[in-house]
Amino acid sequence: MRTPAGKECRYYYEDFNRGRAIQECRLLGRNSTPLAWEPRTCTICPVPDILRANGCPHMTLSAHLVRRWLRRRVEVRAYCAQYNEPVKNPYIGCGRCHPEAASILSPEEVGE
Repeated sequence: MRTPAGKECRYYYEDFNRGRAIQECRLLGRNSTPLAWEPRTCTICPVPDILRANGCPHMTLSAHLVRRWLRRRVEVRAYCAQYNEPVKNPYIGCGRCHPEAASILSPEEVGE
């Protein structure tokens, strides 16, 4: 679904049908943090960019909202469910899932 910041994110949900006014982030809503989620939080959230850069089905994300100095930030942690290890750079992935995909989709099988 498209966020208020204009990016696609699978964790954002909104419902304005028949008088409802529901807007929520289902990733940040899982955590109990003292800072509340607001629609303007989507402008500083890196999750849509991570999801666009890395579509690995084994990567799970967790996020929480923190305040650093006077600014709010969304901190994201990634975890590879297939290899049971934390992911250092969620934009790239764990580095072990992608070589498997390259071997499955080798040029010999595609016919090139």
